[in-house]
Amino acid sequence: MHPILQTIQQNVRQVIIGKDDIVERMMIALLSEGHVLLEDVPGVGKTVLVRSVAESIGATFHRIQFTPDLLPTDIIGVSIFNEQTRQFEFKKGPIHGSIVVADELNRASPKTQSALLESMEERAVTVDGVRHTLPDPFFVMATQNPSTHFGTYPLPEAQLDRFLFRLTMGYPTEEEEVRLLQRHVTQCLERVTTLQHIRTMREEARGTYVSEHVQRYIVSLVRATREHEAVEVGVSPRGTVALQNSAKAYAYLQNRSYVLPDDVQSLFSDVVSHRIQLTYDYEQEVSSTERVVEEVLRRVEVPVGDFR
Repeated sequence: MHPILQTIQQNVRQVIIGKDDIVERMMIALLSEGHVLLEDVPGVGKTVLVRSVAESIGATFHRIQFTPDLLPTDIIGVSIFNEQTRQFEFKKGPIHGSIVVADELNRASPKTQSALLESMEERAVTVDGVRHTLPDPFFVMATQNPSTHFGTYPLPEAQLDRFLFRLTMGYPTEEEEVRLLQRHVTQCLERVTTLQHIRTMREEARGTYVSEHVQRYIVSLVRATREHEAVEVGVSPRGTVALQNSAKAYAYLQNRSYVLPDDVQSLFSDVVSHRIQLTYDYEQEVSSTERVVEEVLRRVEVPVGDFR
């Protein structure tokens, strides 16, 4: 495991117990320039986790609470006329941060949800015809309530496809919850690395080698989702690229210079589960998406050989 990842995980453990796997996924998303969608119940520490990672790498942290009356300008910013200078001045919104938590994203209207689209894909926002570049790195971690909760708007497929991972933190184990009561709460974490170091790691991760055999394995998995009898819309080409990029970052964090099929398998469910639309009959079953992902992994032949 990469020493920087170990250091960040150790630092975050001062406030969050037992979520090393989520921290690892966040680092993979940072290194592959992706974003994370977290669907879970309130109170499990989602915002605290993201703030802890931001403090650990010295990044600016902003939180946006999405509500039904939130407007797009409340997120991206607005131009205000300055009577003294007789000019319009742009006032930045909370999206202008390195790490942004979009809390309860699916409580906002579709119009407001769409305000995130350009920023997530282009890493910039456009106001009054002027393009404003967002910080580098730029990472969004959005949380959403389960669709059965009152007052939620389903996220459009175009927005779901822009998230690298969909994750669930889940409740802590019994032992972790006991330790949660016993530990001393640290209010603010010390920085253990720099944003420049994260940028350097990102460039190094991009150079991770992916053999043609692994690339064909990735494409075969993605195409299998499109051809599955339970799937109405399979994984898009954007998802194919996301799976390779995340596998490269994962291999890099494992101190390897090349990607293995095991890396692809480890990330496959988190990358594709939210990109698959099931047919109506299968959609009624609670575990259908997970079952489809498992069947695809079983059906596609795993390549063997030297992948270096």
